[in-house]
Amino acid sequence: MIDGVLVTPLIRIHNPKGDIFHAMKASSDGYIGFGEAYFSSIHSGEVKGWKRHSQATLNLIVIVGEIRFVVFNSGAHEFFEIILGPVNYSRLTVRPGLWVAFEGNRRENSILLNISSEEHDPVEAESIALSDIPYDWSVK
Repeated sequence: MIDGVLVTPLIRIHNPKGDIFHAMKASSDGYIGFGEAYFSSIHSGEVKGWKRHSQATLNLIVIVGEIRFVVFNSGAHEFFEIILGPVNYSRLTVRPGLWVAFEGNRRENSILLNISSEEHDPVEAESIALSDIPYDWSVK
């Protein structure tokens, strides 16, 4: 595991009328404050990233579909990969300074929730092309 990355299994409470998916509370590991929460969708087979935040801690939870996340520590030249979704219902916490990209892994669109420690600030994050980091997205 890369320093600055935390995977927290989450609670899914089954209910015949519709399940409850816990996400985060103030006492959760990885919670360092609240800036904003937003949902993001990704189409099957598409990849979003690479993005690196200088201040924001990300808390990523997949609520629909399945998403492969890849985190890259450029200082140590190490990768961490995980697939999240209802089968592996967990929260991925990524500290500032690490590169993140993700890919939709199901036929349908996938949706994630990000509980960020900071409000969105375009100056606070850096984005680069997928080809700038040597990762083979064709390997499943």
